[in-house]
Amino acid sequence: MFDTQDVSVFLGPNIGKSAHHGHGLTPVGKKVFDKPLPNSEPRLRAVFDKRTAKFGTVLVIVDQPASIGALPLTVARDAGCKVAYLPGLAMRRIADLYPGEAKTDARDAAVIADAARTMPHTLRSLELTDEITAELTVLVGFDQDLAAEATRTSNRIRGLLTRFHPSLERVPGPRPGHPAVTRLLERHGSPAALRKAGRRKLLELIRPKAPRMADRLIDDVFDALGEQSVVVPGTGTLDVVIPSLAASLAAVHTTKSSGTSIHGEHAPRGGNRQLKRAMFLSTFACMNADPAFRTHLRSPASPRQDPYPSPPAPGPPTHQRPVRHAPRRHLLRIPDTQERRARRITPATPNRPEPDRDALTKDIEAPPERHRRSGNLPDPSPDHHGEND
Repeated sequence: MFDTQDVSVFLGPNIGKSAHHGHGLTPVGKKVFDKPLPNSEPRLRAVFDKRTAKFGTVLVIVDQPASIGALPLTVARDAGCKVAYLPGLAMRRIADLYPGEAKTDARDAAVIADAARTMPHTLRSLELTDEITAELTVLVGFDQDLAAEATRTSNRIRGLLTRFHPSLERVPGPRPGHPAVTRLLERHGSPAALRKAGRRKLLELIRPKAPRMADRLIDDVFDALGEQSVVVPGTGTLDVVIPSLAASLAAVHTTKSSGTSIHGEHAPRGGNRQLKRAMFLSTFACMNADPAFRTHLRSPASPRQDPYPSPPAPGPPTHQRPVRHAPRRHLLRIPDTQERRARRITPATPNRPEPDRDALTKDIEAPPERHRRSGNLPDPSPDHHGEND
């Protein structure tokens, strides 16, 4: 339960868009404030400071802590007042216990202040939200609004096409937000406009957005156009409505993938795959061959970094290091213009003892006699050397 023993004034502003209405009560129920409050910091701060200086501790109670109620709460905290939250459902049930049925700002403010004074168990504490949480709340709400807007626009486009040309709706229906579909509908929104544009012009229009599915999509469009020969009354309005909706849908999807969305990251698919594969394999081989090179890969990417950092900085998992550092391998062979020295790593030489060649060859037998007779090998006997002399 919210502690209200040290509270001297219960101030219940009924939150509004352009202005609020404040109602203040003492613990014994005496009214000390009942005036409109503009939604501005100077006026709010003046009211809070005056009541605090005159009565002592002031408790500000709101039924909308977010959106339009954020400024009064922030000013009240900064002025040294306590803040509490009265849930809207509880406030409406408590309001039914008071005489009168009119819903006015003054009556709601009086209900909020008197409920906090007489029923403190209905109040909820409001903790100060940090900056990161507030920003994430706004971004998540923005992403949800974009998703809802994209769904609404897609359903509107599909509804219009289903009404006037059901066969045509089945072509872009599963993917109304695809860039090629939105571009096609933005330029040619009606069946008549699609027929007039022709197959070749439509292919040139959407091929940059869908290189692989352009031919199939246009073939499906003209097959659908050939299935319906009658014109439903009102089809001409599609030239005005569909392009506008398609442009709105394209703008929504572009904003959603701008980087502020949660699922807006995509793996890079461009570049020379053979070159990237070769650099990956060479980097992986160097990492396994030389511990110094492995230490270098764990360090942050910097062209002026020494190949042997100490201590090594934490890096990504082992299976991701060759992928991230493969483009950096050429940096080790670029001479430094200021220090005039090549950044090149010398492979570590394993400390192995030299093998004893005599011990390895002492058990090898002499070749058979038939090889010496055929002339393939010389005769190692003393007599043979004497005959040659």
